Amino acid sequence: MNFLNHLAIYSFFAAAIVSTACAKAPKGWETEVEAALVIAKKENKAVMLEFTGSDWCPYCIMMSKKVFSKNEFFKQASKNYVLVHLDYPNGDKELKEKNTPYLKQYKVSGYPTAVLLDSNGKEFSRFNAAEHPSVEGFVEHLEITLENKDLD
Repeated sequence: MNFLNHLAIYSFFAAAIVSTACAKAPKGWETEVEAALVIAKKENKAVMLEFTGSDWCPYCIMMSKKVFSKNEFFKQASKNYVLVHLDYPNGDKELKEKNTPYLKQYKVSGYPTAVLLDSNGKEFSRFNAAEHPSVEGFVEHLEITLENKDLD
C-alpha cells in the first residue's frame, strides 16, 4: 500500500509539472513576432511582446494569473496592441530554444519583461511587467505609453 501511495503522489506531481511546463499562450495571443508585425501593420496597431518564464518565474506566474490570462485584459489591450507571448519554460526546451533568438534581438535580461513596438517593429518602450499587477493598471500604462510614444 505504501508503494501505491508513493506512486500516486509521484504521478500527481509529474502531471502538475508537465501541465505547467506545457503552458500555452493566453487565448488570442500570438506566439510569432513576425506574424504579429504583419497583423499590426494591417490593423494599424502596436505590438506588445511579453517575455515570460511560465513554469519557474514567480512574477511571471503571478502576472499570468492576475493580468494576462484575463479576458478583460485581452479585450482592452488588443484594441491597440497585437499581443505576443514569448515563453522560456524550463520544462519545454524546444520552445525555449525557439524563442531564444528574441531574447538576444531585444536584449531582454529579466522576466517578466514587456517590450512595445510600433507596427514597423521599432521599439518605443520596455518595462518590467510586474510593475503593473492589475488589469486596470497594466492597460492604463499601455494606453499612456502609446499616447506618448512620439513625444521626445
